[in-house]
Amino acid sequence: MATLRNLKIKTSTCKRIVKELHSYEKEVEREAAKTADMKTKGADPYDLKQQENVLAESRMMIPDCHKRLEAALADLKGTLVELEELNQKDGPEIEEARTIIPEIEQLFQTMEA
Repeated sequence: MATLRNLKIKTSTCKRIVKELHSYEKEVEREAAKTADMKTKGADPYDLKQQENVLAESRMMIPDCHKRLEAALADLKGTLVELEELNQKDGPEIEEARTIIPEIEQLFQTMEA
């Protein structure tokens, strides 16, 4: 059974994963710049290979975050629907959930474009 507490937890989970996703995107940019810089400066091949591995690991985390965010969003939507069926349609937790859902959907559309 859905409760406002569950809704708040699911909303916070979505926010945390969005924050993680942005963090990984910034990390990929940083590591890509560092890798490019190492290539132009003619760094040691071993060091360059290690840096490329770091970059590859960072890139792998983005699809993982994306999948977790999709699952968390679906979970949040389901909980919100359950609460609305129980006639709990008002409150700060519900408003926060209603606000975050379109933001995440917009993020998905931007990522796909």
